Amino acid sequence: MRIIAGSAGRMAIKVPHAVARPTTDFVRQAMFSILGEFIHDARVLDLFAGSGALGLEALSRGAASCIFVEESSHASRVIQQNLLTTKLLNGRVVQDECVHFLKRDLGLYDLVFADPPYAKNPLDTEMINRIFQLGVLHPRVKADGIFYAEVAKQTTSPQHQDWELVDRRHYGSSAILLYRPAGNKV
Repeated sequence: MRIIAGSAGRMAIKVPHAVARPTTDFVRQAMFSILGEFIHDARVLDLFAGSGALGLEALSRGAASCIFVEESSHASRVIQQNLLTTKLLNGRVVQDECVHFLKRDLGLYDLVFADPPYAKNPLDTEMINRIFQLGVLHPRVKADGIFYAEVAKQTTSPQHQDWELVDRRHYGSSAILLYRPAGNKV
């Protein structure tokens, strides 16, 4: 896996063994093309960070900062190593469960990424719905901010009164969803 563009473009990054499904280069390229100049100087939050590929790509493309939230200690160490290797020093890794972090965090972000593990069977928790229902994300996103979620293609787009789905695109077995806080125009 590599950073696609920007100051760390073409640099290889490590992927922790625990990350079964990192966001592919193709999906990241498509998503960052959609986001365009929105990335420049953005304060970014990368939830369920895994390898940190989304946040690293944002930093490489000019984001002001990124907080990487990852529950796994091994993955957190790999993200820290990726930050050092790429010399993207305006990132910070927080080892914590994402909902717990959001309940405590007081930051305000322009862009939030969430690429949680996909639900594998009907009894699994669909994490985007859980985050919406708990109401812990909405206070963390600026009024003109963007929430990016990645879900399994067959998953229905999570809906909540606080969020407006502005785009859904399919790439292979994944769907990327772009939300804005409700009441704001794209």
